[in-house]
Amino acid sequence: MLRELTIRNLAVIESVQLTFDEGFQVLTGETGAGKSIIIDALGLIAGGRASADLVRYGQDKAEMEALFDMGSDHPVWETVERLGISADRSEPIMIRREVTAAGKSTGRVNGQLVNQSMLREIGEHLVNIHGQHEHQSLLRPEGHIGWLDLFGGAEVAEAFSAYKASYDRYTGLQRQLRELQDSGKQALQMQDLYRFQVDEIASAKLKPGEEEKLLEEKRKLANAEKLFSNVNDSYEALAAGKGLQAVGKAMQKLQDIAGLDSSQLQPLLEQIQSAYYQLEDASFQLRDYRDQIEFNPARIDQIERRLDVLSSLRRKYGDNAEEILLYYEKIRRELELIDNKDEHIHKLEAELAAEQSIVLKAASALSKLRRRAADELAAAIERELQELQMQRTRFAVQIEPLEDPNGPELEGRSVRLTPSGMDGVEFLISANPGEPLRSISRIASGGELSRIMLAMKTIFAKVDRIPVLVFDEVDTGVSGRAAQAIAEKLSRLSTDCQVFSITHLPQVACMADEHYLIQKGIEGERTYTRVFRLDHEGRVLELARMLGGVEVTETTKRHAEEMISMANRRKFPGQDGKKRGMTRVSR
Repeated sequence: MLRELTIRNLAVIESVQLTFDEGFQVLTGETGAGKSIIIDALGLIAGGRASADLVRYGQDKAEMEALFDMGSDHPVWETVERLGISADRSEPIMIRREVTAAGKSTGRVNGQLVNQSMLREIGEHLVNIHGQHEHQSLLRPEGHIGWLDLFGGAEVAEAFSAYKASYDRYTGLQRQLRELQDSGKQALQMQDLYRFQVDEIASAKLKPGEEEKLLEEKRKLANAEKLFSNVNDSYEALAAGKGLQAVGKAMQKLQDIAGLDSSQLQPLLEQIQSAYYQLEDASFQLRDYRDQIEFNPARIDQIERRLDVLSSLRRKYGDNAEEILLYYEKIRRELELIDNKDEHIHKLEAELAAEQSIVLKAASALSKLRRRAADELAAAIERELQELQMQRTRFAVQIEPLEDPNGPELEGRSVRLTPSGMDGVEFLISANPGEPLRSISRIASGGELSRIMLAMKTIFAKVDRIPVLVFDEVDTGVSGRAAQAIAEKLSRLSTDCQVFSITHLPQVACMADEHYLIQKGIEGERTYTRVFRLDHEGRVLELARMLGGVEVTETTKRHAEEMISMANRRKFPGQDGKKRGMTRVSR
């Protein structure tokens, strides 16, 4: 659950620090007071897109912090650990988001810097925000299959994974076969060129690093005379001259007297001995190097010709031997395909037929599981709708195979395979008795869509285990008994997760476990938004305002008292409900 939320310099909010309990939390206030800014802050915490427009005018940055207290077995921990974020499952998760006036954004989880995609991955496990217009997603049938698969749970997910793996192989083989069949005339035109290139590169017998070695050898041969002269002179100076002889004589003299003053002379003797042996070894190496110096003009000509061959290949096929050999392998395979095109086509056709059988079987298995889940989902939604004053509404999940006259045949029907399977899924509804089931997008009103979405959120709250659900005016377009039904549904939903709702309906507000009032005011020339956590008296005044408008009368106050009492009786049968003190949180 969300324990704490701190907001600084976000839009009209200068500074707000809120603490929350479990259950149903309601946020009310006049239009434009800043209620949605609280939701915007939670959206940013959950990895939503940031904008410089959100930063309070005159400030450098906006800051948001949220503290989530999760059980050690919650799925979010797997994501946190997979992303390499240090975390103790017995401790809360702290998320911090900053947005600068320049539009730059940074996020941190438990103090560790994360990018937006990482923050979104974590946020998807923590917060689900249902905006005022999110129910419009129900009007897009292409999204219905995702809802159904989510409801199907692990069994459907496993079947979908198997199908998707086979589908990817199947479409890959289709692509290879199509490319090979379409290559035709162009491939024949390239055949001679590829054969020439393969023969040219193969005959060169390239070796990685060969050119560098040849250049080094050429440099030595071209400078053989200079190398011989200088090396020979160096050797003569050491071996035939007096260099070694003088050092050897000095070494002998010191050997005779080193024992007379060992502390001073012995180190000097060892130093001279070391120099003598090193010079002697160097003279031997100079002699050997001089003797192997080669004077071979013919070899230089041979190297030049080989370098010309390598240079020509580099101009045509790559910057070095490694790239040329890679190109060689590529065109050799292309040539082999062209030369044996028919054989490869037959092979691919056989592989494609085998994979088609697998993918159709996987698609059929997935479809059967979806149909079973569809019946369960429809029944569950109808039960929820009955509690939302839509008792006579029928709901169905229609699943029809996608047809394609050119597609593979399954059970006597040509089907179209897509990345999602072979099913077309659409939610159908009949809001009135005697009316046939029709697409939601054609017949559902705004109030009906809101209640259907709430029913689905209620069902999926038990499936996806997201601990914080946020509803931004989900009750738009409803009133009367429907509004009361929504209020009771939100209250019951809060037994499974923490529920936040922005509302203008007193029927919803009176069912809250905690009621927060958002007020906007002006001090000096600046606008401020304040948040109050209301006690019983504060709730009565706010509900009276919601019931009667600007003027609060004794009648509206009595009505508000009665609404709260009735709500408490529904939530706490046999009890009076809780009394809370009115506390100004912060500015």
